[in-house]
Amino acid sequence: MPSELASKLHPDCTPVAWMLGSWRGNGHGHYPTIEKFHHTEELVVSHDGRPFLSYVSRAWLIDDHAEKIRPAASESGFLRCRPGGEIEMVLAHSTGVVEVWSGRMDGRRLELVTDSVARTGSAKEYVGGRRHYELLDGDLVWSMDMAAVGEPIQPHLWTRLKPD
Repeated sequence: MPSELASKLHPDCTPVAWMLGSWRGNGHGHYPTIEKFHHTEELVVSHDGRPFLSYVSRAWLIDDHAEKIRPAASESGFLRCRPGGEIEMVLAHSTGVVEVWSGRMDGRRLELVTDSVARTGSAKEYVGGRRHYELLDGDLVWSMDMAAVGEPIQPHLWTRLKPD
């Protein structure tokens, strides 16, 4: 991380500083109630010196040639950094779901589980999930397990993002 960024970073955010920046990449998803799919994603993680990171992600479904078919998920929120590597995450989704996550850094991996979920009347049933973020060979790799629409928690998304 450039020293200019580090000098402005709140000390509590140091454990997740590796997430800062713009990222792009592809991944795949599946769930018993939908067809398997491939997607591309743009993720921007930034900070302004306070004890949180801003988080904005947009994804598109892609075809076998990695061409965009249509918009998919979008989410925005904050990684709230607490002393001792504790992390809280607040996310709002275009699908009408708002989540509060809690977790901590485990070595070089950020592990989060949902603490609470709220949804609009038109949103699909979503109960909760687990997220895993890791810096792997310079790439940001993340996955999500999900419990929704009457299904138990199980793998849903996997994505590998490269620095943009």
